[in-house]
Amino acid sequence: MTAFCATHGQAPISRFAPSPTGQLHLGHAFSAVRAHDIAAGGRFLVRIEDIDDGRARPGSVDAIFEDLAWLGLGWDAEMAVQSERGARYDAALARLDAMGLTYRCVCTRAEVAEAASAPQGDLPPVYPGTCRRTSIALDDKRPFCLRLDMAQAIALAGPLEWEDADAGTVCADPAPFGDIVIARKDAGASYHLAATVDDAAQGVTDVARGRDLFTATHVHRLLQALLELPTPRYHHHPLVLGPDGKRLAKRTPGATLADLRASGADPAALVAGLRAGRLPIGFAFDGA
Repeated sequence: MTAFCATHGQAPISRFAPSPTGQLHLGHAFSAVRAHDIAAGGRFLVRIEDIDDGRARPGSVDAIFEDLAWLGLGWDAEMAVQSERGARYDAALARLDAMGLTYRCVCTRAEVAEAASAPQGDLPPVYPGTCRRTSIALDDKRPFCLRLDMAQAIALAGPLEWEDADAGTVCADPAPFGDIVIARKDAGASYHLAATVDDAAQGVTDVARGRDLFTATHVHRLLQALLELPTPRYHHHPLVLGPDGKRLAKRTPGATLADLRASGADPAALVAGLRAGRLPIGFAFDGA
C-alpha cells in the first residue's frame, strides 16, 4: 500500500491538543511552547480532544485558553473540537470496515483483563483476539467495541516508517499493541483514530507531544497508511516530573499553570526558561 508523506517544504502547521479534563500543568506548557515554536512562520492550531465526554470537566476549555493567553502563546483563530467531528471518524471507520479490518468485540473489561497477555514495557496488556475468532451477530444486543485486526492491517499496509526529530527514521512496529480498540459505544472513535484523522484533516505537518506517546505513533503510522493519509514529522519531547519524581498529573500540587499564576510567576520568564530547557525549582525532565 502506498504511504503518503507530508511535504515538509511547506509552511509548518503544528497543534496543541489538550483534553478538557482539568487544569493545564507545567508539562502541558512545555508541550504547547514546543508546538508553538515549531510552527514559526506557519500556523499554530489548538484542538480540544473531548472525544471521551465522560471525563470532560465544565470550564476546562475556557481555562485552557486562559492559560495559553497567560503564557503569551498566540494561536490560529480556527479551533477544532473532537466532539463535533464524529462524521469524519465514522467515514474512517466505514473505510476500515469495508477493507475487512474491523470486528465487533463484546468482551467486558474484566474478561479482557483476565484473557489478555502480559504487558510489554509501556504497552497495556494485549487483547488475545477472542472475538476475532467468533462471529458476533449484528442484532446482538450486548455492548460492543470495534477492534482493528492488527495482523491483517499490517499485512495490507506493508513496511512503514516515520521521521522523528529526535530519533531519526523509525520503522513502525504496531504489532505489539494487538487488536486495538478503534471505536467504542461510550466514547465514539478511539484516541488513536481520532488524532490520526484530525491531524490529516487539519493539514498538520509537525506533531509535538510527550515521549509517553512515542509508542502510540507506531499505531498512528499504520492508520495513516490504511486510510491513505499524510504522515507528519514527529517531535517527542521529554516529560516533566514533579518534586516526587513522578510524571506530572493535573492533580499534582503546585504544578498547574493556575497555581503558578496565583504564586506570582512571571509568564515571560517561565516561557523563556522552557525554551531554554529550564524548569522552576522542584521540577525536572525525565531522563535528565
